[in-house]
Amino acid sequence: MSETSSERDQVRLAKLDELRSAGIDPYPPRLDSPRSHQAAEAVSAFELAEARPSGDPVQVSLAGRMVSRRIMGKVGFAHIEDGSARLQIFVRRDVVGEQTYDLLFKKLLDLGDFIAVSGVMARTKTGEISCEARQMQLLAKSLEPMPDKWHGLKDVETRYRRRYVDLMVNPDVRATFVTRARMVQAIREYLDGQGFVEVETPVLQPIYGGAAARPFTTYHNQLKQDLYLRISFELYLKRLLVGGLERVYEIGRDFRNEGVSFKHNPEFTQLEWYEAYADYNVVMDRVEAMLAHVAQRLTGGTVISYQGHEIDLAPPWRRITLRDAIIEYADIDYTQFPTAEELANAMRAMGHRPENTSNRGKLIDSLLGNHVEPNLIQPTFVTEYPIEISPLAKKKAGDPTTVERFEYFIAGMEMGNAFTELNDPLDQRARMEWMQQLYGADDEERHPVDEDYLLAMSYGMPPNGGFGTGVDRLAMLFCDKSSIRDVLLFPHLRSLERDEADGE
Repeated sequence: MSETSSERDQVRLAKLDELRSAGIDPYPPRLDSPRSHQAAEAVSAFELAEARPSGDPVQVSLAGRMVSRRIMGKVGFAHIEDGSARLQIFVRRDVVGEQTYDLLFKKLLDLGDFIAVSGVMARTKTGEISCEARQMQLLAKSLEPMPDKWHGLKDVETRYRRRYVDLMVNPDVRATFVTRARMVQAIREYLDGQGFVEVETPVLQPIYGGAAARPFTTYHNQLKQDLYLRISFELYLKRLLVGGLERVYEIGRDFRNEGVSFKHNPEFTQLEWYEAYADYNVVMDRVEAMLAHVAQRLTGGTVISYQGHEIDLAPPWRRITLRDAIIEYADIDYTQFPTAEELANAMRAMGHRPENTSNRGKLIDSLLGNHVEPNLIQPTFVTEYPIEISPLAKKKAGDPTTVERFEYFIAGMEMGNAFTELNDPLDQRARMEWMQQLYGADDEERHPVDEDYLLAMSYGMPPNGGFGTGVDRLAMLFCDKSSIRDVLLFPHLRSLERDEADGE
C-alpha cells in the first residue's frame, strides 16, 4: 500500500524535527566549505589530472540537489545535480563518520535535498568518475517529493503551473531557456555591433499606441490618472530619433489584452529598433543579417530544424508583395475590389467566409493570415500593405493606397513587422484622425491621437526605418517548440478556480 501525500508530508516534517534535535541546521546560512567547482568542472579537472603521469589528487567542494541514492551496507552511492551536470558521489562510513553516514546520509536525507560534499575526485571500479566524500553538509531540506522518481514531469498543465518543478526534472526544459538567453545575447551582440544604442522607454503610458491591440488599463492614485501598460515601444523610440539618437533599440515586455493561443500570450517580449536615414529595404537587409548571425551563434550555421522542416536563414530571403502573395495562395487580386463590400463578395464567391463587419483592410489581412501565412515555411518578406492597416508607415510613391511596409514569415508564422516610418506630422495627424473614423470605439485597430508624439514629430523627425519582432516567437523557432508556452518561463494560465468552476 503506497503512502498518501499527507503521510509523505508528515514523514519529511518528522525528519526536519529530528535534524534539529540532532543539532543539524536543515537550512544553514552558508556552506561550511565554499564551492570550488561545478560538477562539469570537477569532471574536467579530474580528466586533465588523470591524463598527466603524476596527476595530483583533485580536491573539490561541490553542491547540488541529491537525485539518487543507493545504500550498500557501510558504503553508499548518490548522484547530485547542479546547473552544469549530474555527478556521482560515494560515501564511506569509516571516512565521513557514524553520524554523517548513519543519521544524515542513510536516514534523514531525501531525494530532492540540497547537499554539499567535499572530497577527492576518483574513478570507481565501474569506470564512473565520482567524488569520494570526506565531508557532507545538508543545505536545504526538501519537504515536497520530486515527481515521477526523477524520470520527468509529463503533465503539460502542471509543467506550466509549476515551472520550477519542470526545470528540476526535465533537463531539456532547462536547455530551452539557456538557448533562449543565448539567442537574446546574440541579438544584442548584432545590434550593438551595428552602432545601435539600447534604451528603455515607459511601460506605463498615458496614451497607448504603436500597434493594433487592446491595452490593459490601470490607475495612478496620487496623480488621479488613467494609465496603460504599453502595447508597443514604437512612439517613444521614434521620439528619440527626433532628439538625435540615430539608431536605437529596446528589448522588453509588452502587454496586450488579447486571447491566449499557441503563439500569443498577454505579456510577451518584444524587440524593436529604429534607424535614421534607412527605409524598409535597409531594414530587410538587417533582419536577414541579424537572424543569420543568431543562427551562427547558436548552431554554427544558418540552417535550423523546426517541426520537421529544414529552414535556411542565410540571406537573401524571398521577397514578394502582399498583392502577389494573395493572388498566388488565395487566387484573389484585392486591387480589383476597391470597397469592403466588393472584396467580401469576391471572397465569398471563392468559397471564403469573411466577417460581415470587417473593413477592407481587415479583409485583406484575413486573406494573408488564412491563406498565405501557413505556406511561408522558408524565410519570406511580404511587402507593400494597404494603408488602412498601416497608420504609421510612409505611402508608396505613386500609390496613395499602399505603404512601404513588410512582415516577415518563417515556418508558417508571422514573425515581425516593419515600415519605412511616416515622418510627416501633418500626414500623421490626418491618419490618426482618419483611423478614429474608420474603426469603432471598441475596435482594437483604432489608434488614439497622441498629441505629444505629433508635437515631437513637428520638431522634425529624420526619415527612418523601424522594425519589431516577437522574441518569444524567435525562441520558438530556435528552440524548435510549437507553443509559445514552452519558451515562457511562466506563461499566463487561467486560474485553477476558474478551471474547476468550468468543469462543474
